[in-house]
Amino acid sequence: MNPRATLEARLAALDAEDAAAHEATRPVTLDQQSTGRLTRMDALQNQAMAQAQVRRRAGERQRIRAALQRLGAGEWGYCTDCGEEIAAARLAVDPTIPRCRDCMG
Repeated sequence: MNPRATLEARLAALDAEDAAAHEATRPVTLDQQSTGRLTRMDALQNQAMAQAQVRRRAGERQRIRAALQRLGAGEWGYCTDCGEEIAAARLAVDPTIPRCRDCMG
C-alpha cells in the first residue's frame, strides 16, 4: 500500500466530483409561470443535497491534506494524541485516520 498515491488519487477523485457537480450547486432559477410548485421544491432539494455533498468533499479534502502533511513529516501512521502506531488494518480502511482506536474514544 502506497499511502501517498492513495491519498493523492482520492484528492483527484474529489476534484472530479466537484467539477461534475458544479451545475447542481448553482442557484435555482425557474420560470414560475411554466414550472409547478413541486418541481421548484424538487430543484431546491436537489440543490441542497448537492451543496451538502460539496461540504462533505471539502471536509474529506481537508483530512487528506492533513494526512499528506503527516506523511511528509514522517508522522503518518502514528496517533496524533498518544504517538502510538495506528493499526495497519485501520489505515487500510481510512488512510486519513489521525488517531489510534484507544484515543478515538
